[in-house]
Amino acid sequence: MEQPKKLSRKKALKYLTFGSASVLFAPALFTTSCAANGNRRQGSYLSYSAIFNATYPFSLDPLPYDDDALEPYIDTKTMEIHHGRHHQGYINNLNNALENHSNLQSMTLSELVAGLNDLPDEVQTAVRNHGGGHLNHVIFWNTMTPGGSSATGRLADAIDRDFGSMENLKEELKSASGGVFGSGWAWLAADNGGSLSVVQTPNQDNPLTEGLTPLTGVDVWEHAYYLNYQNLRGEYVDAWLDLVHWEKVSEMYEESLGE
Repeated sequence: MEQPKKLSRKKALKYLTFGSASVLFAPALFTTSCAANGNRRQGSYLSYSAIFNATYPFSLDPLPYDDDALEPYIDTKTMEIHHGRHHQGYINNLNNALENHSNLQSMTLSELVAGLNDLPDEVQTAVRNHGGGHLNHVIFWNTMTPGGSSATGRLADAIDRDFGSMENLKEELKSASGGVFGSGWAWLAADNGGSLSVVQTPNQDNPLTEGLTPLTGVDVWEHAYYLNYQNLRGEYVDAWLDLVHWEKVSEMYEESLGE
């Protein structure tokens, strides 16, 4: 399958039928990253297409800012461990799960996650946990920036339309993140018509599986915040809200409309 230039919702949500094949699961390989050696190369913000249309074999992109750039809100050590080890582990396990499934390797990350329920039984769990984990984290890293930014264009209008104000949206995100039992995410997501909603997903599930496009989300797994905040999840979410790169989210919203 030729990789599309950008995500087509209809294509991503079109369920495909696949033949069965066996898969050999390997344990997570929490490889030592360049970050652990103090050698992290700073990257750039990924495009909408690069986020959603990556294909096998998947790889870990550098952060679009230095490890310490989000201090004091998110500490350097958490960024090093979260990005360089946890995220790398999801990628390793996703690649291992697809290694013996050549018929799935040309599918984009968004197609795999959106069509999760029609994937072969033996890879569904791996794609849910590790494919979702990979996609979730790519969105997370790429929709934060030091000091935050402001929504623009049609996203700003849609926020006012669907939430009344940015402050109301932030309150909904905070409430949703606080209501996640255990580990999971709270998301701002858009439907096919561009309507916005705040949704929760457990573990590493992603709104794409339910037909929604994730625009930004907050990771409320304890590994995302526990070094600095311990059990004070609400304080971490408040800090995250001050880091959201709403300009990037605005760009993603425009792309998701596909017009």
